[in-house]
Amino acid sequence: MDFKKRIDDIINSTEANIGLAVKNITTQDIIFINEEKIFPSASLIKLFIFAEACRQMKEGRIGLNQKITLTDDDKVNGAGILKELNSGHKFAIGELLTLMTIISDNTATNIIIDTLGMGNINATINNLGFSSTMLQRKMMDFKAAKEGKENITSAKDILKILDLLVKGTLIDRESSQLIIDALKKQQVKGRLDLYLPEDVVIAHKTGDLYCLEHDVGIVYLQDNPYIICVLTNENISNKEGRKIIGKLSKIVYEEFSRQ
Repeated sequence: MDFKKRIDDIINSTEANIGLAVKNITTQDIIFINEEKIFPSASLIKLFIFAEACRQMKEGRIGLNQKITLTDDDKVNGAGILKELNSGHKFAIGELLTLMTIISDNTATNIIIDTLGMGNINATINNLGFSSTMLQRKMMDFKAAKEGKENITSAKDILKILDLLVKGTLIDRESSQLIIDALKKQQVKGRLDLYLPEDVVIAHKTGDLYCLEHDVGIVYLQDNPYIICVLTNENISNKEGRKIIGKLSKIVYEEFSRQ
């Protein structure tokens, strides 16, 4: 069956909204479906937060080894481990960035947002040309969400930030590699990797909210690496969303394995 038809069949099989962006790193060929559709970003916004952290590190405003003390006021629910730890622990900014990325720790993320400044994060998002992405609230701030302050992005913007990482030009080569290394250690599984061989290396970031599931990443397929971004919302259930991402990922993997 035709590659594009297989993708369309999955998308047409669900009432969910789906944004898809795929790029062959070797040929630079791109597949876009609903790439400019705006989605709540969920934890995908953490990619852009990490980028701003790298920019401030490059300018010497913060340091990877700079310590920040965990307080009770910092702790929020949702993903992560810091909320379960005793206050008073000191964490390096590098450690907080790792926790934000590989287990999507919301408390670590909010500490990083406070350290960097939300305005600075959004300025860098704008300066780098991400036209559909905005950080409008901290993690687990449901009051702000009810007021309409939602963090947003699109498959097109996510493809762009991952492409800059691949090229080594997100802030600079050292910053790009730092983020890729963290993404390769991702511990939140069961989406892009759901139906792929266990030995496939993926540098990726997931995101989820109620009936919303995202997974975006760089798939290091031997001889034919590629970027894949799948954003979904209004799924029947989160489990269904994860399965849709897994099926689309499998189709793309199979196609690129044949090339």
